[in-house]
Amino acid sequence: MKTTRATSKSTTISLLFLIMVISFAIQLTGCAKEIAGPVPAAKEKQPESESLAEKKLLDSKPLVTEPACMAAPEVALMASGQRPVIQQSEMVPVLNTEEYDRIRENTFKDTVQNPLSTFSIDVDTASYSNVRRYLNMNQIPPKDAVRIEEMINYFSYDYPDPAGEHPFSITTETGPCPWNNQNRLVHIGLQGKKLDYEHLNPANLVFLIDSSGSMQASNKLPLLKKSLKLLLNELGEKDRIAIVAYAGSAGLVLPATPATQKDRIIAALDGLTAGGFTAGGEGIRLAYDIAKRNLISTGNNRVILATDGDFNVGVSSTSELVRLIEEKRKDGIYLTILGFGMGNYKDGRMEQISNAGNGNYFYIDTIREAEKVFVREMRANMFTIAGDVKIQVEFNPTKVAAWRLIGYENRVMAKEDFVDDSKDAGELGAGHTVTALYEIVPPDAKTGASPPAPLKYQETRIKAEASQSNEMMNIKLRYKPIGHDTSRLIERTLNDETTPLVKTSQNYRFSAAVAGFGMLLRDSEFKGNLTDTDVIGLATDAKGHSQSADRSEFIQLVKTWALLAK
Repeated sequence: MKTTRATSKSTTISLLFLIMVISFAIQLTGCAKEIAGPVPAAKEKQPESESLAEKKLLDSKPLVTEPACMAAPEVALMASGQRPVIQQSEMVPVLNTEEYDRIRENTFKDTVQNPLSTFSIDVDTASYSNVRRYLNMNQIPPKDAVRIEEMINYFSYDYPDPAGEHPFSITTETGPCPWNNQNRLVHIGLQGKKLDYEHLNPANLVFLIDSSGSMQASNKLPLLKKSLKLLLNELGEKDRIAIVAYAGSAGLVLPATPATQKDRIIAALDGLTAGGFTAGGEGIRLAYDIAKRNLISTGNNRVILATDGDFNVGVSSTSELVRLIEEKRKDGIYLTILGFGMGNYKDGRMEQISNAGNGNYFYIDTIREAEKVFVREMRANMFTIAGDVKIQVEFNPTKVAAWRLIGYENRVMAKEDFVDDSKDAGELGAGHTVTALYEIVPPDAKTGASPPAPLKYQETRIKAEASQSNEMMNIKLRYKPIGHDTSRLIERTLNDETTPLVKTSQNYRFSAAVAGFGMLLRDSEFKGNLTDTDVIGLATDAKGHSQSADRSEFIQLVKTWALLAK
C-alpha cells in the first residue's frame, strides 16, 4: 500500500512538473512572437497627398503598452493557479547591453612638429551624471563612459561676465600640474553672456519621447514625465509645446500648444505608456517636421529628445541617425538629448547625434538632476547665444616642449577646420561656462611625445622672435552670432608666467581636481602619482560657497570610488 501511494504521489509530482514545463514552453513561444512581431506582407508604398499626411499626424493617438513577456517564476505561479502581478519597476533588462564609444586618450604632441591644437567646445554633462549613477550603485564605471571634459563642465565656474561686443569672456590661468610636478597646467575658461530673462524670445519646443517597451522601468518613462513637467513651470505665455511619441511608428500626441495650458500638456504626458519597438528615425523626422511647421524666426526652436537610445526599427544605425540629424539642423532647429535608464543604455549613439545636431546632451539619473537641467540651468541649456564655437591654440616652441589637451577627444578638429565656416562645432548657451585644460611640458624636460619621422623635402624653422617673446601661447576663438553664417574671430595671448598652486583660483584647483579624478577613473597613463587623497584635498580646498552642494557631492563620489577601487 505504501509503495502504491508513493508511486501515485510521484506520478502526480511528475505531471505537475510536466505541466509547468509545457506552460513555460508556451510562454517562451509567445515571447518570441512578441519580440519578432507580425511579418507584414510586402506592399508597395503609395505616395500620400500633403493633406492626408497632415491629417494622419494630427489624428495620431498615444501608443498603448504591449504585454511584456514573463520570466520563469511568473510561469510557475500561473501553473499553480496564481496570477502574477508585474510591476513596471521590475521590468529591467536581464542582460547588460549598454554601449559606449571607444575613447582614445589624447597624448602629448611635440610642439615643433605640432604647434596647433584645434577643437570644438563641449557643454554636454551626460558623462558626469552617468558616472555618478554607477558609483551610487557601488559599481566602477566603464572607462569609455568617462569623458573628462563633460565631467569638468558639469560644474559652473566663477568667470567674469563679458563686457565688450562679444557674447562671452575669456579667462586664462597657468599653474603647477597636480599629478606631475615637472609639468604645468593651463586653464582656459569661457563665460557666456546672461540674457534679460524678463524679455526672452519665445520658445517653440517639441518633446520627442521614446515610449517603447524598453522605457518601462521607473527610472525611464516615469522619471522622464516628471522631468519635463519641471520644465513646464519655467515657460511663459509666448512659449509653445508639442509632443511626439515613437514606438513602432511615430505619432503626434499633442500639436503645438501654449505652455500656459499646463493641464492639457500634462494630460498628454500622463497618457503615454511604454510598449512596442523603437522607431527612432521616424520619430526624429516627425519631431523636426512639427518644429519646422511652427518655426519662430526670432525664437528658440528646439527638439528635446528623451530616450535610452535603444533604437531598433527603421533608421536605427548610428551613422544613419547622424546623417539624418546633420540634414535637419540646417533648418535652424536646435537639439537637446536627455538620456534615461540603465541596462540597455546607448551612450555613444546619443553623444554622436548630439554633436551632429547643434545640440547638448544630458543624462538624467535622478529628479534632482532634472531640476538642475530644467530649473537651475534652464536658460543656459535651452537658449543659445553663439554657434559653432571653435578654439585654436598655437604654442610657442621656445616655451612649450610638448602639450596635451585633457579630454575633448571626440571634439578634436583638423587645423584647417578652424577657418572653415562650413564645419560644425559646439554651441554656447546663455550664462554657460566652458572650461578646457592643457598639460604642458616646459623646455628641456622629457616630453613623452613620440619623435617624428625625418622629412626629406622640408625642415621646420623657429622664428627668432619666438625666443625673444614672453608669450607662451596664442589663443584664437571663432563663433557665429545667432542667425549668421559667417564667423567672428577673438584672439588672446598668454604669457609665460606660473602661479603657485596655493595662490591659484578656486576655478583652477577644482577643475584640476575633476580632471584628475577622470584620469583615475580611466586609469590613465598620464595620471602620474595622483591619488584619491590628492583629488579630495584639491576639491575640498576649492569647494567655495556658490556651488558647494554639487562640489560636496563630487567629493563624496571620489570617496566612494576610493573604497570600491581597493
